[in-house]
Amino acid sequence: MSQDQTDGSGPGTAPDGAAAPEYAELPAYAERVLDVADLIPPGRVMTYGDVAEWLGEGGPRQVGRAMALYGSAVPWWRVVRADGTLLPAHELRALEHYRAEGTPLREASRHAEGHVPRLDMRRARWDGSGAEPPREPGGGGEEAHT
Repeated sequence: MSQDQTDGSGPGTAPDGAAAPEYAELPAYAERVLDVADLIPPGRVMTYGDVAEWLGEGGPRQVGRAMALYGSAVPWWRVVRADGTLLPAHELRALEHYRAEGTPLREASRHAEGHVPRLDMRRARWDGSGAEPPREPGGGGEEAHT
């Protein structure tokens, strides 16, 4: 599955100078995925599979699809591949964010193409501690007290 948009500008991003596309309604699953991405603290990451597991539905591909289509409104660089490789075609943009946030990185070997570091998943991975999973729309809020 590719994270690239048809304009090649990035995960869920509009071309430079263009407004983000308007959607009639954000699908409920995508909204929950984006809510989780918003919860990930700076300097930490969750894998696509982690997000799906935390939500209790879908899988890595569904999360990746939601991020590819709608992820520009959230810190997309914090939802990553399980092996720590940076998102192809977006490595440099993501790397800027990781460095600014102090996300743990592993330096690339001199033999690695482009010498782009990987995420240090052992240190950067966030398990969702202290956060509440997003509720399903219409899933009921707090009960009314009378």
